[in-house]
Amino acid sequence: MSRFTDDLLRPSATTGLVCGDPDRLQRVPWNEIHDAARRAAGGMAERGVIPNSAVAVLAGDPSEVARVAQACWMRGASVTMLHPPTPRTDLAEWARATGRVLKMIEASLLVIGEPYPEELANAVVGVRITTVSELADAAAIEPVHPDEDTVALLQLTAGSTGAPKAVAITHRNLYAGTAAITDAFELRAERDVAVMWLPLYHDMGMISLVTLMQHGVPAVFVTPQDFLRRPLLLLELISTYRGTVTTGPDFSYAILSRRLRAAPDGVYDLSSLRVVVNGAEPIDPEVIDEFITQAARFGMSASTITPAYGMAEATLLVSLSRGSGTLVDTIDPAAVEHRAIAEPASSGRRLVRLGSPYAAMELRIVDAAGAILPARAVGEIRIRGAAVTDYYLTSEGRVPARDVDGWLATGDLGYRTEDGDLVVCGRAKEIIIIAGRNIYPTDIERICAAVPGVRAGNVVAVRIGTATGSEGFVIIAESIRAGSEPTDEALLAELRADIATAVQHRLGVTPRWVEVVPPGTLPKTPSGKLRRSAAADLLGTNPALTAGR
Repeated sequence: MSRFTDDLLRPSATTGLVCGDPDRLQRVPWNEIHDAARRAAGGMAERGVIPNSAVAVLAGDPSEVARVAQACWMRGASVTMLHPPTPRTDLAEWARATGRVLKMIEASLLVIGEPYPEELANAVVGVRITTVSELADAAAIEPVHPDEDTVALLQLTAGSTGAPKAVAITHRNLYAGTAAITDAFELRAERDVAVMWLPLYHDMGMISLVTLMQHGVPAVFVTPQDFLRRPLLLLELISTYRGTVTTGPDFSYAILSRRLRAAPDGVYDLSSLRVVVNGAEPIDPEVIDEFITQAARFGMSASTITPAYGMAEATLLVSLSRGSGTLVDTIDPAAVEHRAIAEPASSGRRLVRLGSPYAAMELRIVDAAGAILPARAVGEIRIRGAAVTDYYLTSEGRVPARDVDGWLATGDLGYRTEDGDLVVCGRAKEIIIIAGRNIYPTDIERICAAVPGVRAGNVVAVRIGTATGSEGFVIIAESIRAGSEPTDEALLAELRADIATAVQHRLGVTPRWVEVVPPGTLPKTPSGKLRRSAAADLLGTNPALTAGR
């Protein structure tokens, strides 16, 4: 029997989930969510969901997602959280992409809930559709008992809109992953309150919700749309509910810092926080320094900042740095670019230390041949453990995720310090190689973001090829100068020159082109993260810019 579902069958009656309209939040005890899940499981059984079925879910309300996910697991089925359309999405293309996902997972049922209208799901053909409210009308049934190797969650990867791909997370993986999170952050139902806003189709949001539900930890959830419309809502809820744990990607702390600068002293009370996780994307030390400065005015201790490294393939957590705040490793850029060695330096490239792997996770750094590298040698990060997936599901079927010895290649480049801390440098596939130098897009983007006129957090560096086979890069930056009417071409030309000059001065390389676009142009996920690979499509078909891509 699954140890994970065994925990879910003993829900807490004294703690629960707070969610809903931010101005009218409601608390639902975990045991009531469980009772509703038993009825939803009955509704799924009536609609033909049996063990090893796949159920797709398009919903954003945390209480609905919690009950539908539990219902799936009570039927021995897997859950796939679908990516919703954004305001910029072409709905016909979204429907086609979603149809490809449903075909890949062989979905037997699509469940739709708030805030998405049923008409949205009706655009997708080839699968039976029902709603959360329709499932609630069924009679409760007893759960089936899946084994440890039954798939619990098919987590779509970030690039799943084109050729879909999902990480297959079993009950064994999920139990190990949630146990790691609970132990690493020392979560206690009688002490903690988690305040979250992350999207539930993202691994960080979904697995966080599952962990809190499994262990009965009180939780307050709002949606990404709520957070992006009103970022300081997060701090209001932490103050009101005495939140102890929160989490988010780096860009969210940059947004909060900007808003906090104008906030009067004493309007928030962040003294209850003990864990503030920063993960899911590269961490900028300057962003965290600024957030600590601003949040300290409202009682937050710098030691609460918890940089972490994780991924869906690891059922979220790989490593973290707890209790010491943000530790930064400063290295010589020339050494890492030319020799792939992270040599300590008094000034240079600043990278955040991500701590050591938790006890049950193994991690190694290897070269292109798979040989283990010593401390401070940059190579690919590989992981192994009970929480690590065995395979991906694709349109062509299963693709093994691990090698014969159980190691998973993450595709990330990094190194370990002398005392074992992990430092991530970037994605291997995004490295820009110029004259033998390995240049990381994040380094370029941070330089550009400091140029006056560029919208902070809204700039990408895109690797391009050339007709001769060499590599270069293009910068795409958002600016209000491009969005004004009429457009001042002289001002745009000046901004393009300023960006190119800043990059050349700091890194000694020059972009092939700088494209300045209006605010809101760069593609983002519904949670607000930039999609660097999708941004390359903005370059159009100009052969001077797209050759070799």
